[in-house]
Order: sequence, then C-alpha cells, then structure tokens
Amino acid sequence: MRVYLLVLLIAAAVSFLATPLARWCALRWGAITAVRDRDVHVIPTPRLGGMAIFAGMAVAIGMASKLPFLSAVYDNPRPLVGIVGGGALVCALGVADDIWDLDWLTKLMGQVLAAGFLAWQGVQLYQLPIGGVTVGSTRMWTFITVLTVVIAMNAVNFVDGLDGLAAGVLAIGGSAFLLYSYLLTKDTSSSYASLATLVLAVLVGSCVGFLPHNVYPAKIFMGDSGAMLLGFVFSAAAVVVTGQIDPESVSERASFPAFLPMLLPFAVLLLPLLDMALAMVRRVGAGKSPFHPDRMHLHHRLLGLGHSHRRAVVIMYVWTAVIAFGVAALVTFSTTVVAWALVVGVTLALLATLGPLRGRRRPDRTPPPVPAPKTPENVR
Repeated sequence: MRVYLLVLLIAAAVSFLATPLARWCALRWGAITAVRDRDVHVIPTPRLGGMAIFAGMAVAIGMASKLPFLSAVYDNPRPLVGIVGGGALVCALGVADDIWDLDWLTKLMGQVLAAGFLAWQGVQLYQLPIGGVTVGSTRMWTFITVLTVVIAMNAVNFVDGLDGLAAGVLAIGGSAFLLYSYLLTKDTSSSYASLATLVLAVLVGSCVGFLPHNVYPAKIFMGDSGAMLLGFVFSAAAVVVTGQIDPESVSERASFPAFLPMLLPFAVLLLPLLDMALAMVRRVGAGKSPFHPDRMHLHHRLLGLGHSHRRAVVIMYVWTAVIAFGVAALVTFSTTVVAWALVVGVTLALLATLGPLRGRRRPDRTPPPVPAPKTPENVR
C-alpha cells in the first residue's frame, strides 16, 4: 500500500504545482467563466484546471513505471496507453470547450472517440460478475463500455457546480474504490500490483492536489477539461475491475463482494448519476433539451434549503463518503455490520441536510458581480 500512497503523493504534488500554470494559461487564452444566471460564483473565474489534473496523472503514471513493485502492471502497456491517451483526448476536448464553448454534439462525438480508443486498447468490459462469467459478442461489450464511459464523463460534468465539489466527490469516492480494489487484488492474486489500484491512486492524488486551489472561494475551476477527465479515468478503473475480474477467483469469505465491482462504481457516482438523471427528466418533461442549463441541480437545491456554499459542499461530501465507503466495507465486514453502519451514516447525513443548520446561512463575504473581461468570444 505504501507504493500506491507514494504514487498518490506524486500526483498530488504535480497537480498542486501545475495549477497556477493552468490558471495563467486560462487568463491568457480567455478561458474564463463569466457570471451567468445559473451560476453560483459572483466574479469571473478562470478554468482549465483539468490541464493541471492531467499533468498530475501523466507524471505519476510515468514515474510509477520505475517502481519494481508495479513492473507487472507495465508488462502490457496497452491499457495504460488507452487510459493516458484517451485522457489526453478528453482533456484536449475539454480545453477546446473551455476556450471556445463547443456545442453538445461536438463534445459528445469527442467523448465517444476517446471512449472508443480506450476500448480499442483493451480496456473494455467482457463479463459481468453476476452468476459467473457472461460472454457476449465483442461489439456488444465495446458498445456497453463506450456507453458507460460517456455516461460517467457527463455525470461528473453535471455535478461540477460548486467550488471543490467534483474534485472532492471523486477524491472521496475514489479513495473508497482504491481501498476496495487493493483488498480485492490481495484476496484474489499473489501480487498486490493492480492496474485499477494504480489508476485510482493517481486519480485521487490529482484531485487532492487540485483542491486547495478550487475550494470556496475558488481561484480556478476545473472546467470541462477536468470534469470529463475525472469521469473518464474513474470509469476506466471501474471497467478494469468490473469487467476483467473472475468471480470464481474470489474466496468464499469474499463471495458477496464479488458483486461489488459492478455496484461500487455506481455507489461512488450515485450523486452525479442521480443529478444527471433528474436533470434530463426535468428538462425533457419541460419540453427542453436535456442539455439545457438550469438552477435545479442537487447543489442548487441545498443552497435553496438555506445552506451556505461551503456547507452544501460538505454535505455532498458526507453523502458520497457514507455511500461509497459503506458499500466498499462489504469486502471486509459482514452484511449486517455494514447495514447498521449505513443506517447510522444515512441518518447523520439526513440530519446534516435537513436539520437545524438549515436557514442559518451567513451572507457570503464576496465582492459584487463584475462583468467578464472582454475577450474575442464575448465581444462578438
């Protein structure tokens, strides 16, 4: 585990140090989020934080290749090429969107291309851990893989609406998934080296390094370049665990957790997926495009309940931790113990969400809105 912690720290350090450079690029290139009706921030804020997050991931994966403990992971480089190369495509797509505000169809085509490249490099589902190994046609599994990755990218993008929210949710949920992946590899293999665990350590580290610059009041947003990248990398790790582990190799003691590789990714992304699903139903029901922006996301609703910006983010963190670590705990603890722990955790989360803290929101000590600086984009 110490090796993965070292990789995590490398990713965090690089991401932290690269963020000021990403902010400088955003200011120079005009990648600035103006204040819009649906936004919570009150001053124009640079984005392109995804560039720093990707730098942390790429450098950490490159340096990890020099560690003897992880040499087996690099014996077959194709999956890592798919994850890093696909991540680079997603980050580049997000940078273009952060600068020029691409239309939704262009972004969707780019997401499908990146997910297809990931599957082409061998990171794709070919079984589900339910009732043994399920084998289907290659085209079917490729389609399911691409669909899964695209949904995850957009789900994280939907939840990226408050300072520090998306990075914190992925850091917390990714930590739970990292621990689960490590323990599962330990139970089912003679070697602790695992591609999924490595990728999750890099993901968590990059989020942790970016967070100090992104917490309220944020100096920089991650933008689509970061939100889509986090969704892409997390879903890639989930695909590796979910679709490429043999349920028969799981010990009798861990027989129930054999189902977890499919359940845990949904638990980690439960809030983003729920937010995305509700938004699409709400918008389509109103006769609008499912991509039409509004102020009805889960974080907007928390603000509407009277929570401050920071408290709303912390509440989302709490819900993510309760669900993700609760499900991941099944790999070690009995179902009864986990169920009672979840009851306590959900009760505390509900009290934090609907309890006496509501309605005591202090006014934010931030300057009044100012117009966005003139750039070629908003001058037109």
